[in-house]
Amino acid sequence: MRMTIRTAIIGLGIMGRRMLEHMQRHPGYDVTAIWDPDPAACATAADLAPQARQADNAAAAIAAADLVYLACPPVPRRAYALDAAAAGKAVFLEKPLGVDIASSRDMVARIAASGVPAAVNFTQAAGAALTGVTQAAETGALGDLTGADIVVTYAEWPRGWQKAADWLRFRDEGGMTREVISHFLFFSARILGPLDLVWARSTYPDDPALCETHVAARLVNAQGLPVSVMASVGGAQPDRQELTIKGQAASRRITEFYRDAVSRGGDFEPVAPEPEDPRAVSLKAQLDDLALMVAGRPNRLATLDEALRVQVLVEEILASS
Repeated sequence: MRMTIRTAIIGLGIMGRRMLEHMQRHPGYDVTAIWDPDPAACATAADLAPQARQADNAAAAIAAADLVYLACPPVPRRAYALDAAAAGKAVFLEKPLGVDIASSRDMVARIAASGVPAAVNFTQAAGAALTGVTQAAETGALGDLTGADIVVTYAEWPRGWQKAADWLRFRDEGGMTREVISHFLFFSARILGPLDLVWARSTYPDDPALCETHVAARLVNAQGLPVSVMASVGGAQPDRQELTIKGQAASRRITEFYRDAVSRGGDFEPVAPEPEDPRAVSLKAQLDDLALMVAGRPNRLATLDEALRVQVLVEEILASS
């Protein structure tokens, strides 16, 4: 009989509750403990999963599980990740990996030394879009690659559905570069290889506590292929989240993280019909590969080293103001 993975979720905001919901749908997981320092968040999560034990603290949640999913903000996430690794638990961290590079390097080294399975939840890692674009690049269907464009625009930040996570609007841990652009930098690096920052300019409000509102950047891979970033907040407009991997024969455009379209010089056309519930399909793919990770088997999830490389790029971009 297949054993389910006893899982603890620490951090019960938007992402924690979303993962809780989808882990309950997946036959490979048993959410045995949940915890958040906010009683209201715990109460909301309890309505979603009345069978999950509400732990008294983070340490109790970690002790009750074999896998610890950390959906809390970056600064407390580090301490919980190290505690979980020291206790021999598999660790699945939300992104960004952190906000202080030296601290994250230390965390990655210590988790690696512990030997526990660990990955970071860049949500496209196991998805159909990245899998399909990777195959197209490797088989030559795109022709010679020429680079990538990342375009992100929002009427407001945080977006309406994110506002309960108030920390997202502050410069210390939040902002669209860490939360969104990081996903597309990860995706680009999976296709083009490791990236280096050439130049960047980030613009901030007059209030020094608040996060960036505009970002422009240029990165290159080892062959000098460019990755261009343009991001802005403000104005009456729909949200736009778009990555284009460009090739001489064809280009692939990923919008809203999962919509995959191809152009051979004309309009972009969908690669496949859109699933009825794209988020459910994407999260199931992540959870399938997470189960492989816990079992010590090959998987497509973002490694800690990959996440650290993305963090370095993100923090360099944010520092270029």
